Amino acid sequence: MSDALVIIPTYNEKENIEAIVKAVFSQKKAFDILIVDDNSPDGTAEIVKKLMPEFPNQLFLEVRLKKNGLGTAYIHGFKWAIVRKYDYIVEMDADFSHDPKDLIRLYDACHKEGADVAIGSRYSQGINVVKWPMKRVLLSYLASKYVRFITGIPIHDTTAGFVCWKRKVLETIQLDKIKFIGYAFQIEMKFIAWKHHFSIKEVSVIFTDRTLGTSKMSGNIVYEALFGVLKMRLRGLPK
Repeated sequence: MSDALVIIPTYNEKENIEAIVKAVFSQKKAFDILIVDDNSPDGTAEIVKKLMPEFPNQLFLEVRLKKNGLGTAYIHGFKWAIVRKYDYIVEMDADFSHDPKDLIRLYDACHKEGADVAIGSRYSQGINVVKWPMKRVLLSYLASKYVRFITGIPIHDTTAGFVCWKRKVLETIQLDKIKFIGYAFQIEMKFIAWKHHFSIKEVSVIFTDRTLGTSKMSGNIVYEALFGVLKMRLRGLPK
């Protein structure tokens, strides 16, 4: 068993899943992987099941009954990891927008450099996004600026989904009280960690848009992020 778990939530990722699993396992540092699949109709979970004998006690699968939001998938994975006492838990997409080669950099930021949370940041050193339409780049970049302005949180990439957490952070955050399930979930998790005075480090990464499969971005996710931040700031959680 590794001390670090990579959680990859999936919904219809058959084009990417085998490649991303093997890419993670090819890194010089050993990571375990948990796939949290929302009952993908394209057979993503079946591909994972066929891979599991090749990676015994390293590759794990949890299949939920239906598509129920990115945030709830991660919370499911976080609870699974906490029970099994992983020291470091990493959020990562299945579509190669997050480079597996950066996993060790995030891990080292926590394990060697002492951060409680390490964020794979697109915006800490300029704008490091490849193959996104300019409209989407601006939307994402300005959303993070908006979050910083509203909440005061000193993070450049508040909506980042490539994050390494020390277990103690996830044990401290009351996961059942997390309100949001889309992009605002990423903001809320970072906001609560910051309010609890955990140390947060941004690690500059290059984000590359997916080449296979379909994006899960929707108008509802953007709406939740924009208006959820105001609600979160008004609640001011936690004290």
